[in-house]
Amino acid sequence: MSKVGQDVLAAARRHEQDIVAFLRDMIAIQAESLSEGRRCERVRQEYERLGLDEVFIDRLGNVIARVGDGPFRILMDGHIDCVGVGDPSAWDYDPFQGKHHDGKVYGRGAVDELPAVACMAYAAKMLKERGVPDGVTLYLSASIMEEDCDGYCLLHLIEKEGIRPDVVVLGEPTDLNVYRGQRGRVELTVTTKGVSSHAAHPERGVNAIYKMVPIIADIEALNGRLPADDFLGKGSIVVSSIECTTPSLNAVPDSARIYVDRRMTTGETVDGVLAELRALPHIGSATVEVLNYDVKSWRGERAQQEKFYPTWVVPEEHPLVQGVAETVTTVLGTRPKISRWSFSTNGVASMGRHGIPTVGFAPGLEELAHTTAEWVAVEDLVRATAVYSLIPEVLATRRDALTASTAARGS
Repeated sequence: MSKVGQDVLAAARRHEQDIVAFLRDMIAIQAESLSEGRRCERVRQEYERLGLDEVFIDRLGNVIARVGDGPFRILMDGHIDCVGVGDPSAWDYDPFQGKHHDGKVYGRGAVDELPAVACMAYAAKMLKERGVPDGVTLYLSASIMEEDCDGYCLLHLIEKEGIRPDVVVLGEPTDLNVYRGQRGRVELTVTTKGVSSHAAHPERGVNAIYKMVPIIADIEALNGRLPADDFLGKGSIVVSSIECTTPSLNAVPDSARIYVDRRMTTGETVDGVLAELRALPHIGSATVEVLNYDVKSWRGERAQQEKFYPTWVVPEEHPLVQGVAETVTTVLGTRPKISRWSFSTNGVASMGRHGIPTVGFAPGLEELAHTTAEWVAVEDLVRATAVYSLIPEVLATRRDALTASTAARGS
């Protein structure tokens, strides 16, 4: 490990107790998508206590902080909404306690992705104390609604708040490695129509559920035929929910609807996904539609978009990927793995829709996200904080290459 890495790591370690306390405080506040207000207020208070240059909550409800005022803008984003806990009895501990034991912090959000929010906050404090590099602005976004509609929070920040970064670092879990892409996804419905009749005379009706059964089998078979990419992996499709309308439990259902999650690898498009579903052998007169997201955030701001999230990849040789990897190496003494997520992230907005070079770096194991066993190692919190604090300095030395580069976009 270099002298620079040792010094930065030692400085981060002095904040260890505060980072853990902040993370535990956030875990203790329940905050599913659209109900993040109390957790947002807690984050705002921490940003202000740390003395960052500017702190505000935007119209959607994201908590934004800034240090520095240069033209080269770096955004570090961590979402603060979490999925629910499901059956509380399935947990070995209170998911909202933020249990701190044996060098780990446990709880809902302890991987996905409150650690990054805590680490980025203290990294910004460390950077400010050392001095933000000339020409650089670092923004932090503790963003909302990601679990409901990944990317919308950053679309709002870019398109409605006017904060368009030059590069983005995401806080989704990477186990301290550097990730540079993900499969895209689209959420769809397939609807069949039938004719209701009394259940005592089912032959007089047309059962919409029965019409759906072969379509479900077609979708299961389709999953095995989807294309694969050497880096991002294979496309996938799954029926994730089913519902019907029926006059009563002793009547033939007159409509049925399934919800479909389709993950798209390199080269796939939403138009292609729609076409393949509409060509299923038993689709018949069933309708296939992309779901629409239309809600109000915790601040009352309307959020609306199709539930389509583009595939994106940043080339491994890109100066952002290499710059963040160099930073990790400087702090940790070993070269990180360069990889990708299996799930979707806010990068669907920054890189997928706007072509802004985006990478991921954060503590935590991806496979623990959304499980009843979420935990993060305290030592990894310290390491991540040190890396985040040094990223702006390393990227500042690559500023010309970063601003001149045109990142490859996934389709």
